[in-house]
Amino acid sequence: MIEKISLFILPVMILFILSLALIKKVPVYEEFIEGAKDGFKVSISIIPYLVAIIVAVSMFRASGILDWLKDFANNIIPPDIIPLMITRPLSGSAALGIFSDIAKEYGADSYIAKLAAIMVGSSETTFYVLAVYFGSVGIKKYRYALLTGIIADITNIVLAIWVARLFFLASSGL
Repeated sequence: MIEKISLFILPVMILFILSLALIKKVPVYEEFIEGAKDGFKVSISIIPYLVAIIVAVSMFRASGILDWLKDFANNIIPPDIIPLMITRPLSGSAALGIFSDIAKEYGADSYIAKLAAIMVGSSETTFYVLAVYFGSVGIKKYRYALLTGIIADITNIVLAIWVARLFFLASSGL
């Protein structure tokens, strides 16, 4: 029943909005064009922030710190989870790609895949949000938002490891 309803929700919403616009005599096409122009302006304004994120990630990978972190954390967590921990605050799609690779390599029911799923599902793309959303509205002073986001990311990592160990390592008897 829900599948049938979900097929019609979007077309019904579009027809409702267009009908309401006709009743209120709103020039729909012109308003759409104005919105598209504003969207283009916003996308142009956030390009420097996105370039900064891409450069930072590239520099981090090239520096060799990632390999060092994998070696350092080997006794605490699976080393292949480190790239996910670092990438998730930067890019949701990149984190999903890493998660997909982990699930393919180790299997969806493995401890590392479950840990990765917890991390992906319970965290936010902090730096992406700061770059795109704050950049699009022109907020330049986001010191406290950055600090709060980093604290939330660290908390997410610690709690994800704890929850995964509690539920998935304890239940397997390891």
